Amino acid sequence: MADPLILSETVGAAAVLRINRPAALNAIDIATLRAFGAAFAAAEADAAVRVIVITGAGEKAFVAGGDIGDLARRQGLAHYQEFAEDIHNVFSRVEACDKPTIAAVNGFALGGGTELLLCTDLRLLADNARLGLPEITLGLFPGAGGTQRLIREIAPCRAREMMFTGEPVSAAEAVALGLANRVVPKAELMAETLKLAERIAAKSPLTLRLLKRTLRHGSQMALPQALAHEQAMIGLVLDSDDAHEGCRAFLEKRPAQFAGR
Repeated sequence: MADPLILSETVGAAAVLRINRPAALNAIDIATLRAFGAAFAAAEADAAVRVIVITGAGEKAFVAGGDIGDLARRQGLAHYQEFAEDIHNVFSRVEACDKPTIAAVNGFALGGGTELLLCTDLRLLADNARLGLPEITLGLFPGAGGTQRLIREIAPCRAREMMFTGEPVSAAEAVALGLANRVVPKAELMAETLKLAERIAAKSPLTLRLLKRTLRHGSQMALPQALAHEQAMIGLVLDSDDAHEGCRAFLEKRPAQFAGR
């Protein structure tokens, strides 16, 4: 029996999704993409899951990009458009998820690996990680959201340089560019990621959900409209059971017990 393409486990309140093609450096083919999409949707729908962690199997790669061999076998515009639509749908689902998402980047994150990382909320990099969009060296350009997300994430001139040259950046350079939160020793990556997930999972899931929506929608609005959106969202938060519990816990000098209501 073939190994599963996605390994899923629950650690506390975190779902850990591990892309499992280490022999192919976790390159994404259509089957892996669809398996990942299904696993992500299941974690998103699980009420017990408060944080979703995405990482890669093996020692070398988070995701080393799309599976070029698989793409080469699927000749014809219709096949290419189908793959492009599928990967956009899955990655956009990650980006729009109401639950906090963390990328634990355990090695190469190239092409689609960097594009997947750009859809997550927080990114921890192992010290051996390398990020980049090398598609130009194959006569391609990033087609899983990278052209639009990277240029919104970092200085546009640096985004263009990464895409025009295809040259990767080190973990430290990625943090300096604002692409990741921090670098940790490779051996400590998952432990540090799960500690971060645990701290976030202790917060109100309702408030986190509304906060993510406020950040996401507000970033697409002019400032006056974004501030009005924030005002509406904070009103919902203030009226929630979790906000009342948080205030009571503060006054009573005890940890809050958030129920997500």
